[in-house]
Amino acid sequence: MSDRAVPTPSRSRPPRGTVDPRAPRFAAAITSVLLLITVFFGLTGLSTAQASDGAWLITQASVTERILDPGFLLLLLAAVLFLWSVAWPRTAPWGALYRKAVAPRLAPPTEWEDARPPRFAQGVGLFVSAIGLVLQLFGVPWALPIAAAMAFVAAFLNAVFGLCLGCQLYLLLQRAGILGRARPASV
Repeated sequence: MSDRAVPTPSRSRPPRGTVDPRAPRFAAAITSVLLLITVFFGLTGLSTAQASDGAWLITQASVTERILDPGFLLLLLAAVLFLWSVAWPRTAPWGALYRKAVAPRLAPPTEWEDARPPRFAQGVGLFVSAIGLVLQLFGVPWALPIAAAMAFVAAFLNAVFGLCLGCQLYLLLQRAGILGRARPASV
């Protein structure tokens, strides 16, 4: 059992402040696909393009052209989804899809996970995406695909291996006394 897991009492509803640990992995799988496509468009788009004289095209592009770049629009979509998951986790699309379409087809979870670390991880994804978006607006070459790639790696590790980097960062900051207090193990 991980540091975040809470044993499941025999009840139909999850304990308050917990989530099925399979839900964040499901969301991470969908998010990683979106971010992989974003990385592709970032690498083939305005962010990495050079003119024949070797100058970066992004530095010569207008702000409107930078915004309309497909990589920018996809990373903006990812950032909006991260924001949605942080601000309104009960209505976030991937969580709602999991609860309505996937969870009913699975056996009930054997344990629940504290909801704070996955929510913090979504905030980290939002932060990384926002940095990439802002740097793209300022015309920094390669910033957008690098930010998208960093977010992709984190989402991929969570989806495939169950390693949530943002959750681990949350637990590290919690143990250092920087973030919230630990919840008791029993609910």
